[in-house]
Amino acid sequence: MSNDSTQFTRLPATADEREDEGRATREEVLDFWSDRFGVPRETFTDHTFWERGAGKIWLYRGDPPSPVDVEGLGMTFLRTRQEHWKPTLEAVQRFGDHATENVVHLSEGEATAFTAGHDQELEWDGDWGYLVVTHDLAGEAEPVGVGLYVYGELRSQVPKGRRRDLET
Repeated sequence: MSNDSTQFTRLPATADEREDEGRATREEVLDFWSDRFGVPRETFTDHTFWERGAGKIWLYRGDPPSPVDVEGLGMTFLRTRQEHWKPTLEAVQRFGDHATENVVHLSEGEATAFTAGHDQELEWDGDWGYLVVTHDLAGEAEPVGVGLYVYGELRSQVPKGRRRDLET
């Protein structure tokens, strides 16, 4: 089934079930979260993955019939069909606490700049690319968003409408 921007269609489980060569599969989504961020595949056992349009992946806890003709289904989760897959802010805030790899922890000042949408030079000896960004809240590291690390710089991926100036 081709992508229809008016319907949610469940991702095929594996490449063998895929009809559209560019479409992600459930297996590939689970591999991405496991390989990139160390999130256990079992984290998503009760969830289904849906595509609406080209490469906009949504996550839903449950199993409705496919296709589904609704405006929203669960939460936006991942952007595919581009060179590098990008997790959404919502996905990282919801599942980033399961991440064990490619997680960068920011100090208070760094986190304040990050949530305001500012890019900043940062020492990081891990992989380049998208990272889960955390900061201590109530004494525990909590995921605050998605960062893109390239050339010694952490680039805030907080959407413009979600940025906050937290300076007091």
